[in-house]
Amino acid sequence: MALHALSPLDGRYENETSPLRDFFSEFAFMRARARLELDFLSALSKTGVISPGSLSGWKPDLQEFTDEDAGKIQEYEKITRHDVKAIEYFLREKVPAELHHWIHFGLTSEDVGNIAQAIALKDSRDQVLLPALDDLISSLRDFVMKYRALPCLGRTHGQPAVPTTLGKEVAVYLARLIKCRAEIADHRFEAKLSGAVGSFNALQAAAPQVDWLSFSREFVQSYNLEPNLLTTQILPYDNWIRYFDSVKMANALLVGYAQDVWRYISDGILKQKVVEGEIGSSTMPQKVNPIDFENAEGNLGVANALFTHYGEKLPISRLQRDLSDSTVRRTFGSALGHSLLAWKNLTRGMSRVDANEEKTRQELNEHWEVVSEGAQTILRAAGRSDAYESLKSQTRGRVLNESRYRLWVESLDIDDETKARLLGLSPEAYIGLAVQLADNVIRESGIGSGTNPE
Repeated sequence: MALHALSPLDGRYENETSPLRDFFSEFAFMRARARLELDFLSALSKTGVISPGSLSGWKPDLQEFTDEDAGKIQEYEKITRHDVKAIEYFLREKVPAELHHWIHFGLTSEDVGNIAQAIALKDSRDQVLLPALDDLISSLRDFVMKYRALPCLGRTHGQPAVPTTLGKEVAVYLARLIKCRAEIADHRFEAKLSGAVGSFNALQAAAPQVDWLSFSREFVQSYNLEPNLLTTQILPYDNWIRYFDSVKMANALLVGYAQDVWRYISDGILKQKVVEGEIGSSTMPQKVNPIDFENAEGNLGVANALFTHYGEKLPISRLQRDLSDSTVRRTFGSALGHSLLAWKNLTRGMSRVDANEEKTRQELNEHWEVVSEGAQTILRAAGRSDAYESLKSQTRGRVLNESRYRLWVESLDIDDETKARLLGLSPEAYIGLAVQLADNVIRESGIGSGTNPE
């Protein structure tokens, strides 16, 4: 029952994260390893090790793997205290008696375990995580398109700096996220099938006539995985860690994004839609809290704490292996679940915010000192070596309004062309190539080349 779940991923947030259960639950792990054992039997029959006639009339299949089947495996494991041996004993109920001695033939537990988890990582990425990430990318892209030309106050060190546009600020995150998405999508997962110490000892001893290197390579590739033929008992996890690092990078930049949006909401630059029935405080009825962005930030942190541990723990093994790696690997669904939950919350949050354009323009036009960068650069181009110092005396630590700025320009002993360029500056106009840069990201993020943002 969800109300009694130990983890909030299977309790409070069950609806958002339940798609990952089909890849990382204990049930899914049992089912995947049982199917792999049967696939291995079928593959053996093609080598001549098993007589082809032994499989006549019998199809290795566990498409209807049930809770009852998983329960039987658990009963065996109570006795064996070994999860893969329990699966082997369970499979004896499913295959003809003359095939019993071929189940798990020449394998080590990790041959089926690592392949099962590599498949889970690959399929969960393709079927659950990438679609969720694409939804988030689309929400950022829509925001960039909508506000690509809305001037806003840029801040550095938290202080009014140089104008930008709200769309361009989000476009920076969009461009970064697109790169992370490409790394995540392009990753090729490794797996191994090479026996108890990675040298094919048992298989080679029992059937030296078979090319086991080719067999292993083809078996792993049949799942669209990359074979690693040089291992210990366990697959070196470097390849998987690189995948987690790509997800971790996406999460890290999204922490920054969640915090920036939170600040925009706090400053009134973004306004949140009021949803009927929702409550922001048990005592303060006026509040509309940025809970989606706060929830996302917390879950991104939890996910990345786990990903960091994987990077520290999994490259290290005591000689051939110890079970500490297996324990850690069972948490992959948690790390990915917290990531998925955060991505969905950010997407929902983006659907509930709009720019407060009046507030944004008002704030910008209260700070004419932000055009001082452009003004002193124009003066430099006109040959004034004291340009920076002249602006510094007028603006440092001060808020400059339009009239004071124009009085300063009129007081300068400069040519008419330079003066006209200075008078042409304003906080709303001084946005450089922000719109063009935002448009470039929009095109690169999947918008058709025939689309011209307006």
